[in-house]
Amino acid sequence: MFARASSVFVLALPILAAASVLPRQSNQCDTGSIQCCESTQSATSSVVSTLLGLLGIPIGSVTGLVGVTCSPITVVGASGTSCSQQPVCCTNDSFNGLIALGCTPVNLNL
Repeated sequence: MFARASSVFVLALPILAAASVLPRQSNQCDTGSIQCCESTQSATSSVVSTLLGLLGIPIGSVTGLVGVTCSPITVVGASGTSCSQQPVCCTNDSFNGLIALGCTPVNLNL
């Protein structure tokens, strides 16, 4: 009886080890800060390309979406913290909320 139980345990170890290295989705933003933007658009849209031109940012250097009129979400899930638009994780938000570069959508309801 003990031999069967131990062999099942030994055979299950590789499955458990493989499951522990699988990537997990979370609402954590590892590349920058979570922003609440009024809109997110492609860098080639007319509004965003105009803003990028005024800021001297070459359109070709922008990857991902561009958030327009953004504010940081500091504590996810805290009372009083809400985002009625699409929350995004952005790699570059150094333009005082006017735009945020390299944005990807984030699901805060996880």
